[in-house]
Amino acid sequence: MKEIVQNWRETDLNVDSLWIIDERKRGGKHSNVYHGNFVPQIPNQLVRRYTFEKDTILELFSGSGTTLFECENLKRNYIGFDINKDIIKYVEDKMNDGEPSIDFKIHNCDVTNEKKFRKLMSTTLKKFNIEKVDFLIAHPPYLDIIKFTKSKYDLSNISSEPFFLEKIITAMGNALQFLKKNKYFAVVAGDIYKNSEIIPLAFHIMDAIRSKFDVKLKGIIIKNIEGNRGKLHSLNIWRYRALCSDYFLFKHEYIFVFKYNV
Repeated sequence: MKEIVQNWRETDLNVDSLWIIDERKRGGKHSNVYHGNFVPQIPNQLVRRYTFEKDTILELFSGSGTTLFECENLKRNYIGFDINKDIIKYVEDKMNDGEPSIDFKIHNCDVTNEKKFRKLMSTTLKKFNIEKVDFLIAHPPYLDIIKFTKSKYDLSNISSEPFFLEKIITAMGNALQFLKKNKYFAVVAGDIYKNSEIIPLAFHIMDAIRSKFDVKLKGIIIKNIEGNRGKLHSLNIWRYRALCSDYFLFKHEYIFVFKYNV
């Protein structure tokens, strides 16, 4: 952060609690091919603010590689986990199309399985010649709104919110034991609409993390992306349906930034 402070006039890091993103960043290895993936600007901002070159980023639910591709652009090493073998192969093929410029590893693993998670992390950290990671990021599914695999261990197949939160806390606990003391982590989450009412899932996740772990909540960021091409064509019909009913359209997600005190 010292370097950021020294160059604060030139930096484009966003310190506002409202991020309005005009459109999804394109180019490089990024491609919008996976349901629920987040825009590259999110990991770009977080990684640049809270880490340095050659640091190592740990990601739960690595998905289609958005964070990994930004880590490569920013010269950070990367460890990821996902339960979807097909998407892992897709990302690895992209990274191996040429010589990767960073150390990276993606594991196919149920992140709530502490024994397997710990074994894979310990092996990878040893390979990277480090003891712990410098930053953690997690973008979990929003209950069963989008089902990513048919695996019984996939969190996106859970419909019970209490059970889902229990699994999220287990996964976060598995990951946080490998985060350096006084470092930061971020959780990207959204709310859902079920049984004719809003379920504030994001805040339930945030509250569960604050209750379970020794952390300080450093930021609640509201993110809205305007240029979502997938929604533009159906915007009028959804607006019409909302006007005919009593609900509002979701256009935002939350980014919770924590400092880990252990």
